[in-house]
Amino acid sequence: MEPRSRSFYVLAAIFALFLLFLYGPTLTIGILSFQGEGGGLTFPMRGTSLHWFRDLFEQQAVGDIWGSFRRSFALGLMVMVTTVVVSVMGGLAFRKRFYGSNVLFYLIITSLVIPSILISLGVGLMFSQSGLTVHWATSGFGAQLTWTLPFGLLIMFAVFNRFDKSYEEAARDLGATPWQTLRHVVLPIIAPSLIGVALFGFTLSYDEFARTLLTAGSYNTLPLEIYGMTTNVTTPVLYALGTLTTVFSLLMIGVFLCVTWFATRRRAAKGSDAGSGLV
Repeated sequence: MEPRSRSFYVLAAIFALFLLFLYGPTLTIGILSFQGEGGGLTFPMRGTSLHWFRDLFEQQAVGDIWGSFRRSFALGLMVMVTTVVVSVMGGLAFRKRFYGSNVLFYLIITSLVIPSILISLGVGLMFSQSGLTVHWATSGFGAQLTWTLPFGLLIMFAVFNRFDKSYEEAARDLGATPWQTLRHVVLPIIAPSLIGVALFGFTLSYDEFARTLLTAGSYNTLPLEIYGMTTNVTTPVLYALGTLTTVFSLLMIGVFLCVTWFATRRRAAKGSDAGSGLV
């Protein structure tokens, strides 16, 4: 094997520093969350224990951790379902050119380049000036959709751009209605992409801060609650909360990946059964 060039080691060192910069803060918080009962917010460690994790499940003097978690989880599910449904409908609509499609496309992605805090301010003002209640399930929900929908639509545009229309034509030749073609042909084929859009929608909503800051109303979501606790909580319980939140996010990603794997396996099994039936 040929020896590695000097540039390889330089680039490897840069990449290692990048990984350290990317994951170092998360690892640091994870380590400090296992501080002993008398531990503080910084190193050195004063023993190791699960005290601060247990403390999370007790009544907190500051903050409503579990209430904000339930709100973030519910809001994430709402945004996820809406993003998947609207993204599929938008992807299907943009398969054919129509009048104003270019303008509509650029309007959709414009919200990605507008500062998030301005979106939050605008939505909050719109609701308050209209006499509507500023609430995480209404104004917060709408503000977060301006963040998740463009990503979902862009993914669906890419999926349908390389979708083989011959599958649909074959289904129609066999007498399938448009609804049957969509349900039994199109959706099973794009199912892994739908799971990806769902994952995008949930994770982007779950940890969104700026677009929820001025649209959540009187009840905080989890990111807002954590931000508020940083100015009042001076114990590692905040690190324990961050660690559990990170683990929860990883578990959600794992669940979505497992669903994708099972869906792929199921589709492959159906394909092999159909092939053996023809033989």
